Amino acid sequence: MRRIEGKDTEEIKSFFEEAAHVASEATCLRAKCGSVIVTANGVVIGRGYNAPPLGDESQRYCGAELDLVSKPKYDKTCCVHAEWSAVIDACKTAPEKLADSTLYFMRVDDEGNFTDAGEPYCTACSRFTMAAGVAEFALWNDGGADIYTLVEYNDASYQYYERS
Repeated sequence: MRRIEGKDTEEIKSFFEEAAHVASEATCLRAKCGSVIVTANGVVIGRGYNAPPLGDESQRYCGAELDLVSKPKYDKTCCVHAEWSAVIDACKTAPEKLADSTLYFMRVDDEGNFTDAGEPYCTACSRFTMAAGVAEFALWNDGGADIYTLVEYNDASYQYYERS
């Protein structure tokens, strides 16, 4: 993982801002998350936020009386993850450009303000984005960016559960 802070974030902060804007559209009841996928030359090819499949409210199970204790942290929602939606969007418009792309992930509060993404923990997102050909995963934390290769992100996601 490489850390980008201070003035060095200026070049990529607009991608996090766009991911934050996308996150503001999220309909998930647990968290507002957004992702954008950006090519190596800085073109956004995919956008996604967390919401029930196809935005179908009849498929919303957040808040339902279900025992989710045994489910992993990343799967305690009914929503399609923002990362998955961004990959699906990119596959519809520019699948050939996923190689060497970076996925920028942003979590926002109810007012749309940046909040920390935290450490990698979603093994489903790491595997899915890796299989799609995304090269890097970028998280906003403590006023800067943590940039992982997909192998690093996947390994860190599994290590999260080894520590838990």
